[in-house]
Amino acid sequence: MILLTIDTSGKQGSLGLSRRDEQGIHVLAAESLTSGQYSAELIPKFAAMLDRAALKKSDMHAFAVVAGPGSFTGLRVGLAAAKGFAEALNKPLTALSTLELIAAASQRESGSVVAAMDAGRSEIFLGHCEIHPKLEIRTLAELLVKQSELGDRVRELRAPMIVADEKIASFAREARLDVQDIPAPGVELAAALAFAQLDRGVTVRPDDLDANYIRRSDAEIFSATNL
Repeated sequence: MILLTIDTSGKQGSLGLSRRDEQGIHVLAAESLTSGQYSAELIPKFAAMLDRAALKKSDMHAFAVVAGPGSFTGLRVGLAAAKGFAEALNKPLTALSTLELIAAASQRESGSVVAAMDAGRSEIFLGHCEIHPKLEIRTLAELLVKQSELGDRVRELRAPMIVADEKIASFAREARLDVQDIPAPGVELAAALAFAQLDRGVTVRPDDLDANYIRRSDAEIFSATNL
């Protein structure tokens, strides 16, 4: 099974071309995407990855896209591409959560965690996630909190924080929170989570795919209807 993962949710984007077989998941090719250049780079880099792997678009079996939380500018590029690929090739599409990827990177097999990411403007985006075996992760709640409120809000959730950002980890330690530092989730983890969701039948119709913006201004909500 051949899968393309697309992540344009943050300042640094990525594409991953992966195959799953009896031996496991293998990343065939990966490309980074430059902030501000997502729309110019995504299609050419996908084509280059297919060439390196000696594959054609018709060889694809499924697509996965990180649907946020993230920035409006970045997310709309990735979601538009994922919709176009899935629709044109009539292949399954699954949406990944930035916060659930962070939770998955904790490598915990079960339990409740609070995944955290920088939201800018001295704010932090939190996801209260429940982890189940076989990479089944459910988001129970999402919260946008001020840095000054971090300690109180996380303690209310009674779960350890999972953080891939040193600045947020520092705030968490200052607030005397239980925090686990992780490397930023990469294409291998995105592929693993996507395959797990596809196995459970967690897919979305291209027309129903929606972005989870960190902040939904009126302009963003209006523009989202044009994705």
